Amino acid sequence: MSFIPLKLARFCVLVLLLVFATFAAPALAAPPTKSWVVHWQPAKLVNGSPVIFQVSAPVHVVALSGKWLDHEVFFFHDLHSSAWYGIAGIALDTPAGTHTLTLQANSATGTQLSIRRSVTIRHAKYPSIKIKVAKEFVSPSPEQVQRIDQEKALKQRLFATVDPDRLWSGNFHAPVIAHISDLFGTARVLNGKAQSVHQGLDYAVPEGTAVSALNRGTVLLARPLFFEGNCVILDHGQGLFSLYMHLSKINVQEGDQIASGQPLGLSGGTGRVTGPHLHIAVRWQGVYLNPATLLQLRIP
Repeated sequence: MSFIPLKLARFCVLVLLLVFATFAAPALAAPPTKSWVVHWQPAKLVNGSPVIFQVSAPVHVVALSGKWLDHEVFFFHDLHSSAWYGIAGIALDTPAGTHTLTLQANSATGTQLSIRRSVTIRHAKYPSIKIKVAKEFVSPSPEQVQRIDQEKALKQRLFATVDPDRLWSGNFHAPVIAHISDLFGTARVLNGKAQSVHQGLDYAVPEGTAVSALNRGTVLLARPLFFEGNCVILDHGQGLFSLYMHLSKINVQEGDQIASGQPLGLSGGTGRVTGPHLHIAVRWQGVYLNPATLLQLRIP
């Protein structure tokens, strides 16, 4: 009779135990699911700023929407980066502090998901200036007040409709290449009285300078207004509008489909102005935003 050495016997038993454990033990649990990743531009948000939210999901998402400062955010999917992007904004009177972005997603399997992210908003410091304008623009006549009220009602009707479809595409571009003469958010003291906050961006261009569209859109309005002068308003979809004021000439008609960079008219000095220049404004779902910030965003 032959005998197996003790060390070899122990080794064989250990191998058998390992083999048995491999087949008998339950499968290990899968690693935890990756988390949602939310980024935004600009990195530091302030009141008056537009914002692009970028969302990367750990699951296959077929639809995504959001709520931000009581406004709806429409997201679109970028095939190249596999991320979702949505444009939004922060009103000038939004208090500094932590605010919540709420996301609602539908997965490819039919599951509905809800995600919340905290976003910090800081308080921006805007300048104040004193300017002089014609008396009629500070103390209009009863007839002029009637016209102002009619135009205000018209603009409210036009801005009230939010088209969920996205007409804008890619980066936004400056309407002219020129020096900026007045910033967004500037508190204006007109003829010695505090009157308004500058809700746009002024370019120091002479009369007759070609003015082009910031992005793709539809001409919502193209006509003279009391304060704005000859004015063009583009609807970019998803509640986003751009306004071009004080033009000397309008070269588009209401209802026209406009490409990004397409000429809209010529700069001028019509409406409430101290001289020829171009004023542009950006409005998102009732909130005026800083155009200079929008022009710096990098969008797929």
